[in-house]
Amino acid sequence: MKLISGTSNCELSQAISYYVGVPLTEANIRRFADKEVFVEILEDIRGEDVFFIQSTCYPANVHTMELLIAMDAIKRASARRVTAVIPYFGYARQDRKTGSRTPITAKLIANLITTAGANRVLTMELHAGQIQGFFDIPLDNLQVGPIFKPHIEHKFNGTELCVVSPDVGGVVRARAFAKRIDADLAIIDKRREKAGVSEVMNVIGDVKDKVCLLVDDIIDSGGTLCNAANALKEKGAKEVHAYCVHGVLSGDAVSRVQASNMETLVIADTIPATEEVKACSKIERLSVANLIGEAIIRTHQESSISELFK
Repeated sequence: MKLISGTSNCELSQAISYYVGVPLTEANIRRFADKEVFVEILEDIRGEDVFFIQSTCYPANVHTMELLIAMDAIKRASARRVTAVIPYFGYARQDRKTGSRTPITAKLIANLITTAGANRVLTMELHAGQIQGFFDIPLDNLQVGPIFKPHIEHKFNGTELCVVSPDVGGVVRARAFAKRIDADLAIIDKRREKAGVSEVMNVIGDVKDKVCLLVDDIIDSGGTLCNAANALKEKGAKEVHAYCVHGVLSGDAVSRVQASNMETLVIADTIPATEEVKACSKIERLSVANLIGEAIIRTHQESSISELFK
């Protein structure tokens, strides 16, 4: 087995390498003067089972091209099998046509990864389950429940909890999470009555005097979660905490979280933290390195990955 790291999240790659017990294979990944990406594998990988670790986070286009070029380099180096390990799958929010003459970019990226030479994909908490069907190669979509559940049990032991979906589209994810921790479920229903009028936030479910856990896969600008926290507080929620897997946190998101009604925001380390994120007292990061590492080991050994989530 060989592990190779891209440049998007070196800290996570090192942690995965430590858990697996396999050192990262040396690779030369650099940019030409015009910012073209160049990848050279500096060790022999002929006949090896190779895992290339790369989140396609900001800058998404650069890291995506790096992933594709690395896949090609590894394949041309005669690797036996190539697995693209993508902790954060960028472009996942473009999973359907949202209007006339718009792309389904998640499908395009799936085609590119396959064409570049990947034999299988290992990722975490896809934005939409149907993206798995965009690939014509095997894909394992890891769930973050085994990471978040122990943290919640330790922090809120004996507390009456209510898992809340910040929008109707996330109900399936929130329901599964509520079942895992044996909690009630509530839903935020956002409605814009007409153009130019602000959204009305309706809370479906009983949240009064409960500790509410907002659950989502991605936090980008933070507006949805912060508005949801306000609505829950207005309905009598005792405390509001958020659990989001991928902390994109673009623009003024961190300051927005800091000033919000959320007590804490817990995210995974699928995306490297900026200095602003590290300095925010409300944001806590949990590592998914051991979970991804175990999935890599099981993939290499051809054993079950689904057992990790029972």
